[in-house]
Amino acid sequence: MVTTLTSREFNQDTSGAKKAASQGPVFITDRGRPAHVLLTIEDYLRLTGGHMSLAEALAQTNSDFDFDPLRVNEGIFRVADLD
Repeated sequence: MVTTLTSREFNQDTSGAKKAASQGPVFITDRGRPAHVLLTIEDYLRLTGGHMSLAEALAQTNSDFDFDPLRVNEGIFRVADLD
């Protein structure tokens, strides 16, 4: 089921919009034209092939993984052995 809400309706009832998104995409219009789409995370992952980019993964506020990359001065570069 597809739902369409105006921006005003969305702002006045975000919990209703989230409930509607569990049944299908919610189109949010600005001045009568579609401007945004609200999806559940499951629908989003299905549409994107189930993969998040590194930027998307790091943007998650509830991430449950450690990300501690090496600094440039911690040995990721080494002198080339040309012999």
